[in-house]
Amino acid sequence: MNDMINLSRRSFIKSTALVAGGLVVAFSIPQAKRFMGVANAAEAMPLPAPNAFLRIGADDSITVMLAHSEMGQGVWTTLPMLIADELDADWNTIKVEHAPAAPAYIHTAYGIQITGGSSTTWSEFDRYRQAGALTRALLMQAAAKQWNVPVAGLRTENGAVINGSQKLRYGQLVETASQLPTPASVTLKKPEEWKFIGKATKRLDSAEKINGTAKFGQDVQFDGLKIAMVARAPVFGTKLKSVADGDTLKVPGVIKVVKVPTGVAVIAEHYWAAKQGREALKLEWDLAGHDKPDSAALLKQYQALAQQPGVQAAKAGDIASSKQAKQTVTAEYVLPYLSHAPMEPLNCAVKISEQGCDIWTGTQMQTTDQASAAKILSLKPEQVKIHTQFLGGGFGRRANPRADFVSEAVEVAKAAGLPVKTVWSREDDVKGGFYRPMFVHRATVSLDKQGKPLAWQHTLVGQSIIKGTPFEGVMIKDGIDATSVEGVADSPYVKGTANHLVQLHSVQSDVPVLWWRSVGHSHSGFAMESLIDELAHASKQDPLAYRRQLLKDHPRHLAALNLAADKAGWGKPLAKGVFRGIAVHESFGSYVAQVAEVSVKEGEVKVHRVVVAIDCGLAVNPDGVKAQMESSVAYALGAALSSEISFKDGQVVQSNFHDYQVLRMKDMPKVDVHIVASTEKMGGVGEPGVPPLAPAVANAVFAATGKRIRRLPIGDQLA
Repeated sequence: MNDMINLSRRSFIKSTALVAGGLVVAFSIPQAKRFMGVANAAEAMPLPAPNAFLRIGADDSITVMLAHSEMGQGVWTTLPMLIADELDADWNTIKVEHAPAAPAYIHTAYGIQITGGSSTTWSEFDRYRQAGALTRALLMQAAAKQWNVPVAGLRTENGAVINGSQKLRYGQLVETASQLPTPASVTLKKPEEWKFIGKATKRLDSAEKINGTAKFGQDVQFDGLKIAMVARAPVFGTKLKSVADGDTLKVPGVIKVVKVPTGVAVIAEHYWAAKQGREALKLEWDLAGHDKPDSAALLKQYQALAQQPGVQAAKAGDIASSKQAKQTVTAEYVLPYLSHAPMEPLNCAVKISEQGCDIWTGTQMQTTDQASAAKILSLKPEQVKIHTQFLGGGFGRRANPRADFVSEAVEVAKAAGLPVKTVWSREDDVKGGFYRPMFVHRATVSLDKQGKPLAWQHTLVGQSIIKGTPFEGVMIKDGIDATSVEGVADSPYVKGTANHLVQLHSVQSDVPVLWWRSVGHSHSGFAMESLIDELAHASKQDPLAYRRQLLKDHPRHLAALNLAADKAGWGKPLAKGVFRGIAVHESFGSYVAQVAEVSVKEGEVKVHRVVVAIDCGLAVNPDGVKAQMESSVAYALGAALSSEISFKDGQVVQSNFHDYQVLRMKDMPKVDVHIVASTEKMGGVGEPGVPPLAPAVANAVFAATGKRIRRLPIGDQLA
């Protein structure tokens, strides 16, 4: 890898300056494609403005500005590693800050400022290395000028330029470097020259998160800031008819009550007063003319639709033409609505002034939040400053194209005429909507005498997460939301079947839905890998051997599958009462296989160990990859065993972690992670570990009990 990146002299001079005693370098690359890869950016967009910054201070500090949000996935460390390698930086001098919201910081592939789609590291791989290489070249020129020697005779190491026995620290060179013209090109290091990339590296944000100095949105405080809680509609889509706030205004600490588009906000001096004040409100809602979703009725509706023709998402051959079929397998899989349930509930602090608006929050989608706030306040986007904080979990909830929680907070501050932090309780978070949509999959697969699929018909029923958002025009084509059918319409199993038909019913509902960790793969992975196990059993084949045969032309699937099986000791005896299940799934450009070791006692499922193998291409920080796989197992296992959002009389039944259960510490299995040595195209790691977990566990439950799990959560289905 000896890539040359050409930069015009004029563009570099415009983006390089001496700021506060330090060198500031702006860097950019042409955008690869528009949001979600729908169109080619070279055709649709001009080159972006410089959209990330590297700042070297006179004190030798190196500050990396992140165009992405740190929400536990480790980019606070991974992206600086890219710069540090090309810069030959002293790792001990690295500091990191979240960048502000601005057009300069748009995602290199998606065209907006966003952290999502497991895309941060691969999308920034060239750009951040470019920044380091460019800065290093300037520092060497500055040193050559100061010593009056040729650049060719210099080298860099650990934050310094070296000339024989002479050494100049980077901080000593920044003033001179900031005044130099850019070189015509820079050469990026070859992989064998990397010092940080590919090496296990401790996280830069660990210390402040351990000692409590890390600032999350919930930690934001400043003089004059008030707290608000909003009473929202109990049934989605309904409007407020009347409010009586007399008792609320008597609560000590309550300042005022204001109406906002989402309901009624209680403004108070502190959280407890706002909470008590909200409970004292007397509200009447107009429920007429609105659907009142009921989970049992929804399921019947979905199941009926699953047996009807839908909109075609993928088709080849003729599913009715197979004459050699020896048997047919039909299965239906049901997956519930799910809450994102981040450990830090939603919150957003807003201060409106004559000059504009300042917003402090943990967000994954700065561009849409900024635009929404600007529209509410009749401001220009650049007048809205978003101060991104650490996110106490996101999983997609803080990347809402509708900018719901930020817009609401802006409306509250606008109505109150005060700086206000709008805070959601855990109950608000669970009941507040924007769930992973409920889905039903119904598949009928015909098999030949070797058990190979001859015809595959697959119908999906669920809500579109894209319809009604700003992305609808580019992400829904011919009636198909690609995020609804991903993992099925493009599955190697389906594509490898000569006769196949995938259809979709996109159900309309007032229940607000949103991408959830691994998006459509969160339900399609379960359906596909559970079904493959059923086909293996129907054809009397070992589940691993069966997958190997169907995936023989898919080397990256096989690499992950074989590594996981080998490390798990597939086929070798386990402790008495413990059984294995396996699954493999590709999503977000990465290939993940998992083997779950499970026991079932008196209807209770216990997952003892999960062996994970991932091919994500280059693993920039192997420690970070392993942490994300462990995190995915924990997140997905809670959903597989216990989590569900259900409705009765139009209202959400669950309210807190006692009835919307996430994984408890005692239920966390041992997780062994293995990374496939790969030189393939880099994929993501934040989401791909989720899809294989539920089917691996369900397949192990079948091995233990002979009972197929076709509906999640597993819960008491074995009682």
